[in-house]
Amino acid sequence: MKKPHSTDPLRLPLSVKAEVERRAKADGISVNQFVATAVAEKLAAMNTAAFFAERRERADFAAFDRIMVRAGGEPPRPDDRHE
Repeated sequence: MKKPHSTDPLRLPLSVKAEVERRAKADGISVNQFVATAVAEKLAAMNTAAFFAERRERADFAAFDRIMVRAGGEPPRPDDRHE
């Protein structure tokens, strides 16, 4: 049966540990919860960056340039503008 959590020890520089403890206390959460959330946020950011990098690799910039210079279309209506 798989355990839902890891029990690996985490070694942090003392200055980082102190800041994590301070921030966790200010947020009213445990150090473990703070670290787990921080790691999850970092993983989400890395996955998002990888997603957009992959999309960029598939981009057809020549098609984009053709679309951007084509004639036609309408200018934005007054209610389309955000000011």
